[in-house]
Amino acid sequence: MSIVVRPATVFDDVATLVGPKKPTSNVCFCLSYRIGNKENVSLRGQARADRVRELCHQDPPPGVIAYLEDEPVGWAALHPRRDTSFARNRLIPHVDDLDVWSLWCFRVRPGFRKQGVSHALIDGAVAYARERGAPAIEGYPVDNAGEKVNLTMAYVGTRSLFEGAGFTKAADTGSVLDGFPRVLMRLDLR
Repeated sequence: MSIVVRPATVFDDVATLVGPKKPTSNVCFCLSYRIGNKENVSLRGQARADRVRELCHQDPPPGVIAYLEDEPVGWAALHPRRDTSFARNRLIPHVDDLDVWSLWCFRVRPGFRKQGVSHALIDGAVAYARERGAPAIEGYPVDNAGEKVNLTMAYVGTRSLFEGAGFTKAADTGSVLDGFPRVLMRLDLR
């Protein structure tokens, strides 16, 4: 069985992977870095789902999805940095003025973990960004030095995941997640 990664244009698949368990919730759907904080906090329930549905129809969509035999099994948030909160984030530095794309969230469904889905997602995100003309792609994973990362906080990925895909450390950040420093990892696509 092979994993195929496609742009996240199907709302129901996005909802399966990152939709909140509680329909009235004001969390997840992977919006916290994608839209402004004020809008993110205000969206609840159906309004939150509608906003994600709208993003799925935009170009580019809000990320990529890994499929195993047409079943959605993994998610990665991906978008030009200029249109995310990373454009204004004081803890995540700007390395240069390139119009880079950010890759900031991974989610693999239970039952499909430890099968290479995260690796397929990062490879698929890189391929999609390259296809769309991105000059570089960067992520902001934890530098956990091989220590176990709480699954709830593992959504940013690990330095080793990014290194395995050819990314190199471009900068330290001021961000810490679950006690681990986050680093800025970058892959030049030019």
